[in-house]
Amino acid sequence: MKLYAISGLGADKRVFDYLTLDSEIVHLDWVEPKKKENIEDYAMRLAQNIDKSEPFGIIGVSFGGMIAVEISKVLKPKVTILISSAETKEELKGIYKGFGKTKMITLLPEKAFDIPRRIAKYIFGTNNTKLLNKILDDTDLKFVKWAVNALITWKNETRIENSLKINGTKDKLIKPSKKDKNIKWIEGGEHFMVVDKGGEISRLIKIELDKIDRFADR
Repeated sequence: MKLYAISGLGADKRVFDYLTLDSEIVHLDWVEPKKKENIEDYAMRLAQNIDKSEPFGIIGVSFGGMIAVEISKVLKPKVTILISSAETKEELKGIYKGFGKTKMITLLPEKAFDIPRRIAKYIFGTNNTKLLNKILDDTDLKFVKWAVNALITWKNETRIENSLKINGTKDKLIKPSKKDKNIKWIEGGEHFMVVDKGGEISRLIKIELDKIDRFADR
């Protein structure tokens, strides 16, 4: 079963190099968003690159997980794996919602989204500073501005079927409720844990994929 992978804000397929899975991972590259396009419409355009003639799954990291949710609501994949992400708008921190009620983001210049590297290291929390900085250096700030605005105005309240949510206990950006029984927690994991804790995350994904394979064989 192919797993279609969607990276986070400004990130690219390099973050998935740290996962060791038996399944084929097909990275969905970002496409240029249309003016004032919302997450739902953008997700459906990105989904055009998915081969729907055979069973597939989706992996989404951070903002990519929210895109994955919107795709999953329509295409119903075998599994949707959310890493350091949110399933509904309620799982986003209050500051995002606060900004979402204003139009402040749309008024900021694109260069305002170029995060100082020391601050980025603290927010994302990673031992692999070199990779984080390289990804940030390669980031399209125009895309990031659109994505941040799309994120804070996200309206989804629907929980999806056949999902696996993997979150870190020390994530500073996205903090779902500890009461959510569908979440597998990575102790000490921060927002960039797909890189720093790739082995642990891969183990959890393999367990989930094995369950799906066993069910399909019945």
